[in-house]
Amino acid sequence: MQPPLTPDSGTAPPRFRIDDLEVDVGKAEVMRGGEKIALPKLSFDLLLALINAAPSIVTNEDLLQQVWPGLLVSPESVAQRVKLLRSAIGDDSQQPRYILGVRGRGYRLIPVVERLGKSRPPSDATNTPIDTPSVRIPGGSTSQVPSSKRSKRSLTRVAVAAAVAIGVGAAITLSLNFWTANRGGVQAPAVVAINDKSIAVLPFTDMSERKDQEYFADGMAEEIIDLLVKIPGLKVVSRTSSFRFKDKTEDLRSIGMQLGVAYILEGSVRQSGGRLRVTAQLIDSRDGAHLFSQSYDRDLSDVLKMQDEIAIALAQALQLEVEENIVSRPALRNSDAYTLYLQGLHASSRFDQEGMEQAVSDFERVIELDPSFAPAHLTLGNAHFLLGAYGFMPPAIAFERDRLANEHALKLDPNLALAHAQLGDIHRAYDWDWAAADRELKQALAIAPADGDILFYAAVQSLGMGRLDEALKQVNAALAYDPLNASRYQVLTLIQSSRGRLGEAEAAARRTLELIPMAPFGHYFLGNVLLLRGQPDVALTEFSKETIDSARLSGSAMAYFDMGRKTDSDLALVQITNHPTDHPFFTARVYAFRGEPNEAVKWLDRAYAQKDSGMLPFIKGDSSFNKIQADPRYKAFLKKMNLPE
Repeated sequence: MQPPLTPDSGTAPPRFRIDDLEVDVGKAEVMRGGEKIALPKLSFDLLLALINAAPSIVTNEDLLQQVWPGLLVSPESVAQRVKLLRSAIGDDSQQPRYILGVRGRGYRLIPVVERLGKSRPPSDATNTPIDTPSVRIPGGSTSQVPSSKRSKRSLTRVAVAAAVAIGVGAAITLSLNFWTANRGGVQAPAVVAINDKSIAVLPFTDMSERKDQEYFADGMAEEIIDLLVKIPGLKVVSRTSSFRFKDKTEDLRSIGMQLGVAYILEGSVRQSGGRLRVTAQLIDSRDGAHLFSQSYDRDLSDVLKMQDEIAIALAQALQLEVEENIVSRPALRNSDAYTLYLQGLHASSRFDQEGMEQAVSDFERVIELDPSFAPAHLTLGNAHFLLGAYGFMPPAIAFERDRLANEHALKLDPNLALAHAQLGDIHRAYDWDWAAADRELKQALAIAPADGDILFYAAVQSLGMGRLDEALKQVNAALAYDPLNASRYQVLTLIQSSRGRLGEAEAAARRTLELIPMAPFGHYFLGNVLLLRGQPDVALTEFSKETIDSARLSGSAMAYFDMGRKTDSDLALVQITNHPTDHPFFTARVYAFRGEPNEAVKWLDRAYAQKDSGMLPFIKGDSSFNKIQADPRYKAFLKKMNLPE
């Protein structure tokens, strides 16, 4: 795109919309709802630099050159100026709405930047930003990513690679986990059925003097969640939903209602040398009463036993009978290995290349220090999975390493339910071995029938096999454990669409966008439902909002065709087929929707050859292929996919 003009340029400067903000370059002002937001000059120039590069990242080095040209300024000035800009526009670094920081790289805008037209005539002299000196953004565009950095482009774009590399359930989960970890959203409906034996574990607070133990605090909460899931009769909300309230001061009764739980566990962690102090308190979310409060002081080598004690104490406080051997584990062989393990978990939760590679390094070091620590093999496999899913490692390498790591984890501990589930998902999304996937997922569910993540894996598998009633039951069960996880609603959308329940499908699609307005594939799935409901014009509007290029173009091509605008449909198809190695299934879907079996089958064969597993495993329930279902070549393709006709 052309770079935006600076306020003092002689050419008529433009206006832009960023979500609910209007940026007028000529008047050098930012408005929200008709109210002006006062920005210092440097903050305004920083915002222009981000607009100029959108949707790409602007590196810290580029920002220094653009906002402070010719001046000796430290990189810390960039961070401070971003902080000031965020404060002015009401953004939150922990739950960003406008500006996303990519650790170690720079910043980019989250919303789509819309050009509105020319600047309005200035009304008075008060519109000038209040800081000096005057700085101009260079004329050259910064939107291009240097070749040495192309492998680390923004995750919104890399979500396409995830969809190509893996099944849609996992791809959606990965993409939305990133957005969920970095954004707020509309919370759960106000009326939620509350199970008396239900609990959510909120992120623990880091109470260390230097505030450098966040990884340990998060890890403690996550480990306790994993232990509580094993207790029969207890509903435990999954991490994705409970961690949405990290660093929030929301009333616990409100949190309990949104998560659908009767009890909430809060805690804090303080580590000093080889000693660890953990406090935990159990609160009734319905009346705020404290049921349980305890402090634990232990050597770091006793951390696993301490977690067991907390889990058992919570079960007793909730009047649940539990055998200690359900959660008890031996003492750590190596406390340094456990610290590295928690650091790896924290690094992988960042969902960027640097974080995932750091996680691999940490987990490999854990295994060197303690080869018998099965969870490290499990998480090492998941880290490789993430690298392959986001396109940072060839899928054939990443997923085979994931497979080997999970198999090794199961040799050490056959009762690692998540390892069985992850192996099942590899069989489904990469091997297309549905029978093997079923076997692994049945084992996972037998071990952990109340684990929301495993129920979600099972729902995705059932959807692919066309077992729609079973898939619906499983995804609804997963939502009960993870009510604020947008990926669950996206798969619910697919299930209800396949069942022909279009009203329910539309509600689920809209719920996804309420939770995460920028959800990858969110507008695409909603557009598909509207197309099925006979509203191609409204569907086209939704498709146009989609952030994933291949999804936006394929959806638009179908909507145009349904509206009788074949020329426009052809044009969208040309654009999507300009990169045939990237989007073969999306292209096949359009041709099938248009009733052109020759082209549809040709592109399906390409999708098969390229392991385009994003939506391909769900072809059986995809109504876009209805017009070619009788074609013998289509039936042969389903057989090649090991799917029943």
